[in-house]
Amino acid sequence: MNKLSGNIVDIETSGNLSRVEVALSNGIKVSAVVIETPDTASYLKINNAIHVLFKETEVILSKDPEVAVSMANRIPGKISELRVGDLFCEVSIQTTAGDIKAIINKLAWERWPLHSADQVIAMVKTNEIMLQE
Repeated sequence: MNKLSGNIVDIETSGNLSRVEVALSNGIKVSAVVIETPDTASYLKINNAIHVLFKETEVILSKDPEVAVSMANRIPGKISELRVGDLFCEVSIQTTAGDIKAIINKLAWERWPLHSADQVIAMVKTNEIMLQE
C-alpha cells in the first residue's frame, strides 16, 4: 500500500459524498472521494493532517506528462528500481512527496519498456484513493 502525507486544503460535499483535496508535502494536490461529510467524519477539516493511501495495482504510469486522460491525480517522479517478474513488474518511483510503488502487467512493460532513472508520471483515479488520519 502506498502512503503519502499531506494536509486537507479543500472539501466539496454533495449528499453523503465529499471530494477532498489534499496538498502533499511537495505541494502537489491529489483528490479523493469519500462516502462521508464534515458533519459525519471529524477528520474532514481544512488544514487537517492526513495520509493518502492507494494500492500499487491502482497506479497508472506514463512517460508523457501531457498525456490526455481524465486522471486528475498526477505525481511526477523517477524510477528508482524495476523488478521484472514472469507476469508482473514492480516499479519503485521516487517522488518529492514520498516513494511510490506500482505493479504493472509484464505485457505492457514489453510493449513500452521502462528503465531505471526514467522520468514518469504516477496517476491514480480519485475513487481509488483512501484517506487515513
